[in-house]
Amino acid sequence: MRSLVALGAMLMLATSTGQAEGIVSAAFEEPVERYGHFALGRPHEYARVLARTDGGGTVALELPDDEVFEDLAPRLVRLTEDGPTYLLAVVSARGTGARLALLGLRGNALEITAQSAPIGTPNRWLNPVGVADLDSDGVAEIAAVTTPHIGGVLRVYRRDGERLVEVASLTGFSNHVYRSPELELSRPARIDGRWQLLVPDTSRRSLRVIALEGARLVENDRCELDTPITGPESLRDCEAQLTGAP
Repeated sequence: MRSLVALGAMLMLATSTGQAEGIVSAAFEEPVERYGHFALGRPHEYARVLARTDGGGTVALELPDDEVFEDLAPRLVRLTEDGPTYLLAVVSARGTGARLALLGLRGNALEITAQSAPIGTPNRWLNPVGVADLDSDGVAEIAAVTTPHIGGVLRVYRRDGERLVEVASLTGFSNHVYRSPELELSRPARIDGRWQLLVPDTSRRSLRVIALEGARLVENDRCELDTPITGPESLRDCEAQLTGAP
């Protein structure tokens, strides 16, 4: 499957013994008050992330004093079917607001290996939608909604070396309620034989089905909801409706 989410998948790296270790889990640690936005409520701003490997070891990354992980938990993702597993996280900085960060192992260290441009304003946040091969070329894109509380924009990124480069965007989305810890209001879904994005509109009463067409994001369908979406159940119902699954 050319999408994200390979929980427990192996991040392979060469070691001096020729063996391989992989990240199998990760968590944020050391809640802090130094940023103070708390878009997800307290205590969800953290100073460090700790990852565990299948060999029983741990690696950590500590952010500088002007940054925090403004997130609930690192997401284990892969960009290619047989490629390494990374951690996808939201990092927020005091001067520039939130950005996407892709963390991986380099030698014995956990580092930010690629990142998006920040939103540019402090106390402005973004919520990842997911990681999926939206153009069926064998390499997954990363999707997120920036500023979901004030005119959210759906953006799709591709990795280019140490950068996550925006390749397409579309306005009119909100996949988060301010101060809520619920992040699963959007996700990639396999619809009509390809990966597309299920993302609520700004009222969160419609789920828009969005496809990547070249350098554009195009709405192909939508599911109307009786009440604003509050959790992943509505996503499952919409996907079943669109695919005809029981």
